[in-house]
Amino acid sequence: FLFGAGTSIAVKEGASKNSVIPGIKEMTQKIIDSISEEKYKEALQMIEKEFEESKIDFYIEYILSNITQKEQVVGSETLCGLTKSDFEQLRIKIEKEMIKLSSVHKEKNSFIDNLLHCDFAQWIAQAYRKSPIEIFTTNYDYLLELGLEYHNVPYFDGFVGSFEPFFSSSSVEDLKFLPQYTKLWKLHGSLGWDQDKKTNKIIRRYRDDSTIIVFPSLLKYDNSKKQPYVSFMDRLAQFIKEDDGVLFICGYSFNDQHINDVLLNALEKTRTSHVIALYFDELNEDSHVAKLGKGQSKLSIYGKNNSVIGGRFGSWKLK
Repeated sequence: FLFGAGTSIAVKEGASKNSVIPGIKEMTQKIIDSISEEKYKEALQMIEKEFEESKIDFYIEYILSNITQKEQVVGSETLCGLTKSDFEQLRIKIEKEMIKLSSVHKEKNSFIDNLLHCDFAQWIAQAYRKSPIEIFTTNYDYLLELGLEYHNVPYFDGFVGSFEPFFSSSSVEDLKFLPQYTKLWKLHGSLGWDQDKKTNKIIRRYRDDSTIIVFPSLLKYDNSKKQPYVSFMDRLAQFIKEDDGVLFICGYSFNDQHINDVLLNALEKTRTSHVIALYFDELNEDSHVAKLGKGQSKLSIYGKNNSVIGGRFGSWKLK
């Protein structure tokens, strides 16, 4: 399974909405609104203008990447009216707000009984499988972990150890390691991850520490080549290339080009695997998502009214 941001928005009818993580547009607006200092507001307006000219979406991940870039190159000068120290402080403000908006686990008692992720975990727990379920997710939050632990589903996420668990790339590459555990691979990082400045190891700290997270450099092609992201991406590609693999995609918008490239390149190298995407938004024939499906027959995209199956676009019809 590959789960995107949409799976952290979904709730059952009548269930508490305390589990909802804002979508990327709403999260961006909430974070921008939380910035009160005038110099930071003006800098963000300049960045937004840059994005408009370059036809880049003004989304928080790209904003954060842009700020990180400017922080690295500004030196002793100023950019957008900000110094190097200003960019650092603005980046920290944004990261803290992202963590705050993603930390719905602190309210888990108000929604855990009706959490969709718990239903998914229960489904995993109810069947014996020759091969373990593998879950890839772009989400930072703990909703999948909450669901798996609620139903006592053993899972492994690439970290080993007890006091300060550390990321082990070899354990991702060799699935003989804890073979029957459900695997949970967080493609874009997670709450609770940190980087030890002395050893450069990626470690996991206490989950309620609201000041630590490793953000993927959404200069994606840069940071996504670093650990642990490279191991997770390699595992995603390897899974698809194995015989008779089936990857279900849910809540993913196909807006991450580096993930799309991994999916499409892997599908080119397999004869028997298939990717099935359940697409929530409106699916039009000229959309970039439909074009992906029409260009790769082993990628099926199921929309509410239209779908792309076997490289062909069509509408659902009743007999």
